[in-house]
Amino acid sequence: MAILKVAQLGHPILRIVAPPLDPERIHAPEIRQLITDMLETMAEYEGAGLAAPQVHVSTRLVVLTLDADEPPEIWINPELTPLTDQTEAVYEGCLSIAGLRGRVARPAAVHARYLDAEGTPRAFFLQGFPAIVAQHECDHLDGVLYIDKADPRTLAFLPEFQRFGPLHQQLELPPQQEGDDEPLDDFAIELDPTLEPHDALAAAMRHHNLED
Repeated sequence: MAILKVAQLGHPILRIVAPPLDPERIHAPEIRQLITDMLETMAEYEGAGLAAPQVHVSTRLVVLTLDADEPPEIWINPELTPLTDQTEAVYEGCLSIAGLRGRVARPAAVHARYLDAEGTPRAFFLQGFPAIVAQHECDHLDGVLYIDKADPRTLAFLPEFQRFGPLHQQLELPPQQEGDDEPLDDFAIELDPTLEPHDALAAAMRHHNLED
């Protein structure tokens, strides 16, 4: 295992749309090593996720933590579909933009479809913080960084953020979108990957209501 160097803002690889990973290569030694090293690097820096372009590999692969009590997920060629117009705004950071925080409003629920580390199709319904983590990491695959979507008035260096708190509160800024101050419950529900996104939404709601 190895701790990989994380590309920082200004490196061109962070702005390139990454090509899909050929499913035939999932079991190739270099891909298995990349996955292992990405997991080790994410753990070393205590990140919630890491995308291959952040470690100088332009391919559609992310590792991320959806539930602190579960092992990290490995997503290959992920496809995300927003399932609600409601947004949730949180302060995000990024290993590729060290020492900065900014408030980003994102769709509060998404459908995620991808191949896992064995090449098996899988899918999740994600709501709340898991949805935010997934969107942040998958944005990296399209050359997009969270600062592109953040309210620029809320950007703060980490020491100032820790000292003064969230700037949108200090400056009494209005929400970026109506409703983004009303967080939804956090949950991740694995679903049949053959379901279309909006059918998946109905199935996830039934599952969640049964658990409640």
